[in-house]
Amino acid sequence: MEPDFWHARWEGKLIGFHEGKANAFLVKHFSRLPVAPGARVFVPLCGKTRDIAWLLGEGFRVAGAELSRIAVEELFAELGVVPQVSAEGALTRFSAPGLDIFQGDIFALTRDILGPVDAVWDRAALVALPKDMRARYAPHLVTLTDAAPQLLVCFVYDQSLVAGPPFSVAPDETRALYGADYMVAEIEAVPVAGGLKGQCPAMEHVWLLERA
Repeated sequence: MEPDFWHARWEGKLIGFHEGKANAFLVKHFSRLPVAPGARVFVPLCGKTRDIAWLLGEGFRVAGAELSRIAVEELFAELGVVPQVSAEGALTRFSAPGLDIFQGDIFALTRDILGPVDAVWDRAALVALPKDMRARYAPHLVTLTDAAPQLLVCFVYDQSLVAGPPFSVAPDETRALYGADYMVAEIEAVPVAGGLKGQCPAMEHVWLLERA
């Protein structure tokens, strides 16, 4: 999606994708990733997700990338933390103990700027992007994180019935995007209660991606 789309969503508070508590799949499955407290977890296109508070509370360090400055400022406000703010090339870095959020275009984020990552939690990034951008995003994420193990959530539904985002990402596409770098294993698939946006049946698929 174009940046203006997401800026308008945050400015208008049209953020139905935001969950008010930690994601259930994160809580249930994060222990499957081969990381221990103290590890650094990357959350791409993080918004102001409560998943970050959960990860911090579990003793992990967190790095995130987010386009909207509004989202980042609200994230820190809701955490009750005043960040240090600095320029990082085309990005702005918001930092606090155990937490770094890089605000701006994720494609401007480099491995040198991001720093080492031990795991990735992607609930809302891949599904936020149309297919052509997903084909660009997946290899960029692999490079950014040096193919760190990943827990990934995707929606699967009839894209002709509902316009994304979130977009439908079929299992075959997930395997095609990541199969060259990871062992890709589906660990859960459940129907979306009430359907996607209440308009059509949908499934959520949870994937564990480990280095091939």
